[in-house]
Amino acid sequence: MAMHEFQIIQSYFTLPTLRADLGVGDDCALFRVAQGHQCAVTSDMLVSGRHFFWDVDARSLGHKALAVNLSDLAAMGAEPLGFTLSLALPAVSEAWLAGFSGGLLDLAREFHCDLIGGDTTKSAASFENNGLVINITAFGQVPIGAAVRRDGAQVGDDVWVSGVLGDAARALVLLQREQSGDVLGVVEAEALLALRPRLERPTPRVALGMALRGVASSMLDLSDGFAGDVRHVLRASNVDVEIDCDVLPLSSTLKNLNLGQQCPIWHTWRDALTGGDDYELCFTSSPTQRDVLAELSSRAAVPLTRIGCVIERAGDAPNVRWCSENSPEGLMHMREWRGYNHFS
Repeated sequence: MAMHEFQIIQSYFTLPTLRADLGVGDDCALFRVAQGHQCAVTSDMLVSGRHFFWDVDARSLGHKALAVNLSDLAAMGAEPLGFTLSLALPAVSEAWLAGFSGGLLDLAREFHCDLIGGDTTKSAASFENNGLVINITAFGQVPIGAAVRRDGAQVGDDVWVSGVLGDAARALVLLQREQSGDVLGVVEAEALLALRPRLERPTPRVALGMALRGVASSMLDLSDGFAGDVRHVLRASNVDVEIDCDVLPLSSTLKNLNLGQQCPIWHTWRDALTGGDDYELCFTSSPTQRDVLAELSSRAAVPLTRIGCVIERAGDAPNVRWCSENSPEGLMHMREWRGYNHFS
């Protein structure tokens, strides 16, 4: 006998709550935020064929579905509290549900973030025909007035990013080649093995985001590629930025792969700046905070790289001025670089 909706919820998505007064099983969830705090809310939808391959490992997909929402909370300096989950499933596969819920709830426990409600329904299409849709709405709390927004960047501020950029983008390219039947070389296959976790199991920088309250003047997470995402800050803050491509933080795997393929350096920059799925934090801060940031980086065990500075707005539209001393010829390719566009 096929499982029905409430059996799925009871079997795979019901846990004792840590923070909520009332969680899964009633018409609404109830939860409180601490006195003197605001509630931060974010929502992300993942659609098979658009955001992930339909046959991706279910445990990894569960992890990523929550991680991308936690990354949004981190980008405002918020502490996670709970989330709701809505699923449109093509069919009931208990093996898939066990893997998906395992990855999802393991991450939820790591960040003390309760699953407090949601919905489950059947989609019209199959797994193979992009019939899986996942929507998560996550809730966090942040002290009133302490949230780090996008509109606080000031001329003269440094521009920083956490971690490394471009690994997920290159992993996606290699996976797309495999999906199309292309046989990867030994070096490419080894690179994919190293880079794939960055695409499928990103690490939300929650502790770092909370530590940046009062230090960062503006912040956002990098989901659609730095070249596009940073313009949200520029638009909100009415400024431009100058970015030194020579200091972009790149993993040794990505650099060695492109070096072995004799790619010009701007190919690597393209991965780092336009590919998306990094889920690192990009933020601005006063140069007076550099020593503080060095301490935060050490304490959070997350590398922070200063890649540029905020400059005065030069025109009507936000502009990124790309710079390089090592490869000035690559800059001509970058004038119109943007991040990922869901409708292009």
